[in-house]
Amino acid sequence: MDAQRLKASFDHVAEQGDAVALFFYSDLFVRNPHLRDMFPIGMSGQRDKLLRALGHIVSQVDDLPGLVPFLQQLGRDHRKFGIVAEHYPHVGASLLATLRHFCGSSWTEDVEADWNAAYSLVAKVMLEAADENALSSPPWWNGQVIAVERRRFDICVLRVQPDRPLPYLPGQSVALEVPSRLRHWRYYSMANAPRPDHTVDFHVRLVDGGPVSPVLVRGTETGDRVRMGAPIGTLTLDEASGRDVLLVAGSTGLAPLKSILEQISRRSVPPRVHLFFGARTTDGLYDLEHLAKLAGEFPWLTVVPAVSDESGGHGFSALLRSGHAAGDGEVEHGNLSDVVARHGPWDGHDAYVCGPSGMVGHTVEQLMRLGVPRDRIRLETFADAQR
Repeated sequence: MDAQRLKASFDHVAEQGDAVALFFYSDLFVRNPHLRDMFPIGMSGQRDKLLRALGHIVSQVDDLPGLVPFLQQLGRDHRKFGIVAEHYPHVGASLLATLRHFCGSSWTEDVEADWNAAYSLVAKVMLEAADENALSSPPWWNGQVIAVERRRFDICVLRVQPDRPLPYLPGQSVALEVPSRLRHWRYYSMANAPRPDHTVDFHVRLVDGGPVSPVLVRGTETGDRVRMGAPIGTLTLDEASGRDVLLVAGSTGLAPLKSILEQISRRSVPPRVHLFFGARTTDGLYDLEHLAKLAGEFPWLTVVPAVSDESGGHGFSALLRSGHAAGDGEVEHGNLSDVVARHGPWDGHDAYVCGPSGMVGHTVEQLMRLGVPRDRIRLETFADAQR
């Protein structure tokens, strides 16, 4: 397999944009109509995922140590869709037909051999990981919503009781599916460390046009059912580190960091922790009341709230009267990454960052500029192709 030749052919195909995924799924369903029911009715999001996944795989095709863990996770994660070994040859045939079509005259026997070899490797790694995972885990967990808190018009906190223990690490996420949006799986992070009763909390923000979040935020009630996929993600605490910890959360990106914070609180000697929680407005600081109470309870914890679209200077006590926060201190003004930077330096810390992609990118840049090594900044790095 010639990795550079493979990448060059994919670059040529990827220039065709959405037409590539549209051709692939059309070919797949025409050849195999029985597979159509495995996919959501609306396929636009699914087509985006296909191109992102292919792009990620091809970009790392010459780096197997980096690619294999991604493929293994992809194989485990695909179990929730009902994908089994017999489906892989069908997918491979339609993938080659798509590549052949869009490569045109540049498609050669050598290029076809490259893609056959690459797909054989991908399928082998994914199937082996899925088969191994099936020995110890179900393809999904059934859950019942046992509590619903609507913190504002577009944010709610759900507590779910799984039908069996859901093993996960603080900071990880699971895909959720609701009965009214079958085959639409969307990832949400657990907002708590594992509990003896196995319940999990999710912080859900409504996304305009999203197929799942509007149902969860506006339509979910106690007693409703959901399905949860296997936990994934690498935004997890470095237990071997003795350094202090910096947590930077934008909006509902707070959820996995709150889970990590709870994990830290269970240590006999916790490190110093600074948690920055940002939103556009004070109303968006939907969990500040509880965070302020934790800061009052734990002397090693400092909570710094920030808003970008309002002037600063709002005290916690003023927010408490509005039902949003408790304690002393002030809400700072500015982009969250800038607020974090002016409280530095952070070069002696491990950093964990989660939230909107723009905020995450700017925060990583600021931290690296302030001397924090990139390998000590942890993000949600499970592939967007799975979301």
